[in-house]
Amino acid sequence: MPWRSLVVLSILLSVSSLPPGLAAEASGYTLVFQRSKGALPSGHRRWLLQVRRAGQTLASWTAVSGTRQAQTSDRRWSPGNGAPLPVGNYNVGLPERWAGSWWIDLNPRFSTTRSALGIHTCLPGSGCICLPSRTDTEAVARWINKTGLSRLQVLN
Repeated sequence: MPWRSLVVLSILLSVSSLPPGLAAEASGYTLVFQRSKGALPSGHRRWLLQVRRAGQTLASWTAVSGTRQAQTSDRRWSPGNGAPLPVGNYNVGLPERWAGSWWIDLNPRFSTTRSALGIHTCLPGSGCICLPSRTDTEAVARWINKTGLSRLQVLN
């Protein structure tokens, strides 16, 4: 076996033996959440949740965050006001069965008075990442479980 193949094999083995969160960071998978143009038929602002790796979008789902009336409300310091998820970086928990679908816990990596943040199936939404489709929530849960993905970046 050529020496380059041994080096690549050694790197792959070291990444695969890391704990799930560290393996995801080493492999470059991340969730990215951002506002998109337009609204859903319900009138809710359209957001996108994406799985990205090395700048490439591998999967994407339409989502909602915040109530229709609270899209411009304070997102960081006013719990319970229905504002969208605050901009910043989050740790992503493992998917858990919840209300016939999934709950994926989100823990901010910055100071905020907001709590009980997650990704789940719902419409209308309040302050979480709300996926209107259970099928989409299932797909997000599969990506997290498959890749060990453990980071979310809310862009805007």
